[in-house]
Amino acid sequence: MLIKNSLKNLCCIFLLLTFAAQVMAQTKPAPIMIQEQGSFAIGGKVLTNAEGKSFHGDHAYVYYQVPVKPHKYPLIFVHGIGQFSKTWETTPDGREGFQNIFLRRHFSVYLADQPRRGDAGRSTVADTIKPEFTEEYWFNRFRIGEWPNFYKGVQFKNDQETLNQFFRQMTPDTGPTDYEVYTDAYAALAEKTGPAILITHSMGGPVGWQTLLKTSKIKGIVSYEPGGLFPFPQGERPEETKTKTRMAEATEISMSKFMAYTKLPIVMYYGDNIPTVPGNNPHQNDWLFRLNLAREWAAMVNKHGGNATVVHLPEIGIYGNTHFPFSDVNNLQIADLLSDFLKKNKLD
Repeated sequence: MLIKNSLKNLCCIFLLLTFAAQVMAQTKPAPIMIQEQGSFAIGGKVLTNAEGKSFHGDHAYVYYQVPVKPHKYPLIFVHGIGQFSKTWETTPDGREGFQNIFLRRHFSVYLADQPRRGDAGRSTVADTIKPEFTEEYWFNRFRIGEWPNFYKGVQFKNDQETLNQFFRQMTPDTGPTDYEVYTDAYAALAEKTGPAILITHSMGGPVGWQTLLKTSKIKGIVSYEPGGLFPFPQGERPEETKTKTRMAEATEISMSKFMAYTKLPIVMYYGDNIPTVPGNNPHQNDWLFRLNLAREWAAMVNKHGGNATVVHLPEIGIYGNTHFPFSDVNNLQIADLLSDFLKKNKLD
């Protein structure tokens, strides 16, 4: 009887251990199969002084990974203001970001630090870096909430460690803003990768618009909350943009250059907590202006035969997203939208 009970207990323990192992296997993500990865610098200048000594700078730094059996077009990720490639990596609350999500979906990923930022900090032009006590400003600006309160239902984990990680992924410029320097580097990257999809964010939006004019390798543009420098045809820039003094929200280019935007699919995504009419929150008002301007620009592109779409996430039933939809709590849902766009336009 004792032996029988012992065998029964051992069987129960074995079954429990087997069940526990199955549960752990289900909760752990599957391995990512990488066939190639590495890093390199791209673009940049070489300065020479009167003594003939050299200084290499103004290049981008790129980290890339190629999965087993990749799709035909790689994804080139372009970060926004105050950010670097960390934007696309692990989210502030510790989940997988777009880097891993799209590796799992068999896309090659190229994460770039734009010149004069992050691991590409070797600027050819001097600048001063000093602590700027602006984190509360960016909390409001990025529509996480109204400091110190989070927006109700926001897709950003409401705890101090997540906020700590978020602020620590911000990085300073080591040189003055120069879109020519940035776009030279990204265009060189596209020439190196071959045909690719450009995934941009915020200030990376105008970087993407200008990069397209310097290379024929961009096959599609996906832009998360682009702001500033929307390129309209000469004489067709919206009048209201001319009253903006903070920065050029729209620019004018020749019609021949503008037609480049009509040759490829473009989609722009905007998150939540953007009002339908201006209110008392200046940050929300600015994003309302940019959302409306993006719609005007998309309409202009489509008027000339293009394929540009603006998706305001609350209007399709997705609520609570910040200025960083791709790293918000629901980023898998946001990634699914991108996958659908790529499939629909035969870019996968």
